[in-house]
Amino acid sequence: MTSTPPARLSRRNLVSAALALGAFTVLPSATASAARVSSGRGALGGRDGSTVPQITDCAGWGAREASEPVVVLGSRPERIIVHHTATANVTDYSRERAHRLARAVQTYHMDMQGWIDTGQHFTISRGAFTMEGRHGSLAALTSGNRMVRAAHCVGQNSAAIGIENEGTYTAQEPPAAQFSALADLCAHVCRQYDVPTSEIYGHRDFNSTACPGDKLYSMLPKLRDAVGRRLGETQPVPLPRWPVGLPPGWAPDPAALAGREYLPEGLLDPLRAR
Repeated sequence: MTSTPPARLSRRNLVSAALALGAFTVLPSATASAARVSSGRGALGGRDGSTVPQITDCAGWGAREASEPVVVLGSRPERIIVHHTATANVTDYSRERAHRLARAVQTYHMDMQGWIDTGQHFTISRGAFTMEGRHGSLAALTSGNRMVRAAHCVGQNSAAIGIENEGTYTAQEPPAAQFSALADLCAHVCRQYDVPTSEIYGHRDFNSTACPGDKLYSMLPKLRDAVGRRLGETQPVPLPRWPVGLPPGWAPDPAALAGREYLPEGLLDPLRAR
């Protein structure tokens, strides 16, 4: 792993480069498993007694254990970063497909990228199923006062919650139900961690990448407004505080993904489902 990203970064060679900010603890995967939480939509569970979205934990989608203990920081995130998975825009909206996707992404991140676990904190399928990504992320979110260090965006892994959305959104918009689930999750993250609604960004705001695709990126103002409504905000959402201190040579690369399916053939084979 390197802490200095190259001048031009493609979507899938990003590594976890940020150092932990502030106090942190190491959470063994067994402890993370014991702390799993899964709340249903309509159930009370937010810090203020609000309803929370339904999130399938790592055990629910059949995750492998992390290859080493994940790091849990004793601090809250400052922002949310939205991604797309750069996988096919399938019409299989089933829960089983969502779980296969989560397992395939974890396999890619661990076995081919060399990471200890799934890189992002949460994943939302095209069928609007929301899943925990890196072990411990859901328990940390439920606590409201700590976060798991992840591997979804160079320079932001200790400061931002990463949310992957299944699909490639360079030329197409995400399904309405998936976008609504994204707004629900972002609102819950903002509420739990006191993250301002304006602090919702796209991956390309920080790294040289097409992610989360031109279409989804253009919908971020709509997303911030939708999150604000869910939080009961009555004033227009202010513009984000655009990032500063980007890596040398940074520039967005609209052609970086161009609709490619990045997961190797076979990882999403139904025969691999568990």
